Amino acid sequence: MPSLRHDWSIPEIEAIYVEPLTSLVFHAASVHREHHAPNQVQGCMLLSIKTGGCPEDCGYCPQAARYHTDVEHQPLMSVEDTLTSARAAKEQGATRFCMGAAWRDVPKDGRFDQVLDMVRGVRSLGMEACCTLGMLNGDQAAALADAGLSAYNHNLDTSPEFYGEIITTRTYQERLNTLAHVRGAGITVCSGGIIGMGESRAQRYGLLRELSNLNPHPESVPVNMLVPVEGTPLGNRPAEDPLELVRMIATARILMPKSMVRLSAGRVSLSDEAQALCFLAGANSVFLGDRLLTTPNPEADTDRALFAKLGVTLQASHV
Repeated sequence: MPSLRHDWSIPEIEAIYVEPLTSLVFHAASVHREHHAPNQVQGCMLLSIKTGGCPEDCGYCPQAARYHTDVEHQPLMSVEDTLTSARAAKEQGATRFCMGAAWRDVPKDGRFDQVLDMVRGVRSLGMEACCTLGMLNGDQAAALADAGLSAYNHNLDTSPEFYGEIITTRTYQERLNTLAHVRGAGITVCSGGIIGMGESRAQRYGLLRELSNLNPHPESVPVNMLVPVEGTPLGNRPAEDPLELVRMIATARILMPKSMVRLSAGRVSLSDEAQALCFLAGANSVFLGDRLLTTPNPEADTDRALFAKLGVTLQASHV
């Protein structure tokens, strides 16, 4: 079995990405089967614990305060309400509960203490706990680790070359610094990106290079397809070809064979056949529930029917 690599070049990544689709999917499926159970996916649930009012200018995000969208600003949820949602997620089959807050930085006040209590509560339910709270420093990462946080999500979003077209209020290096703080605290890293924002294939290769050359690889790599939201700068983007999502997932699987590759935002627009190709290409994690922060996701009954048709089962908790 070849060793994991952290020195992938753009030409190497391109050569994989542009393989004939059937060859690419076969290649990725073969790698997937070396490292993972082929017909199991991890179920995760994502809850927005603090919604809207974000000072950043991410062009895809309806939670940015500067954009006029239907998202209403809501303060941080209570610990009790959060844990009620976590219990419901567990009943639906989720083994990881992710909590997202629309902050630029993790706050240095009682709200952070409240999040730490949420993390402890989720872990007490026998679930993995994940947070995405914006940028954090080393001390905050250590506090989250002490509370039992399983994973921290901080997406790179796109390549360094395209990043400035999407976000100007936070640098790429600041994103990498946050990932370094997370890794330094002993928390597993969840980091991926978004396709369909107007980037070129070459810029997708750049994102994949950044992720695959992290050492170690992110334990979880969410691959999102843009969900255009009216009122955001990307609200009028045309729909992305689902086969590009399949190529992105397959290439990520080959570059990062041991990582969980998560089929994330945009899944509601995919046919059953497109989702089946994504699973065949190496996706082995999905978000359950009808919302991903503020964007739609397939209903529970829809997912159950799809998994039954495909013979896919949800992983049992290993916590």
